[in-house]
Amino acid sequence: MEDIKIKESIQALCPDALFVENKQFIDVSLPLEHFRKVMEYLKQTLNFNFLVSVSGVDWEKHFSVVYHLRNTQTNTMMAAKVIIADRQNPEVQTVSDLWQTADLHEREIFDLFGIKFTNHPDLRRLFLDDDWVGFPLRKDYVDTVNIVER
Repeated sequence: MEDIKIKESIQALCPDALFVENKQFIDVSLPLEHFRKVMEYLKQTLNFNFLVSVSGVDWEKHFSVVYHLRNTQTNTMMAAKVIIADRQNPEVQTVSDLWQTADLHEREIFDLFGIKFTNHPDLRRLFLDDDWVGFPLRKDYVDTVNIVER
């Protein structure tokens, strides 16, 4: 399936999807309320069967989670991003049931950014101790022990 047809099918499913043009791969930002539905469609219908990576991003005013996906039959790559406006209680649905690879990626993002992945089967800290206070990759994090400043 050509990139343009993929974009059109995503746009039909989610009219609020925003595409960044002139990239070497498909780059789409999805609203939180349509995120899970589009991710299921990408996996089950468009055969994006390989989750390459998941990354958390703190933009100071909001968070985003970026999923890099590949269709291994056509070698088509894409980045699907979800914007999370709630900085006090950031939450997004897990995709670990769609791509098992997401399990550890989502735990890492939870541990370092504090973004909760609802329905995740084992959402707990991955690197930091359970009694650690705060989320060190947030831009507003203050490290009083090591005095790391930006």
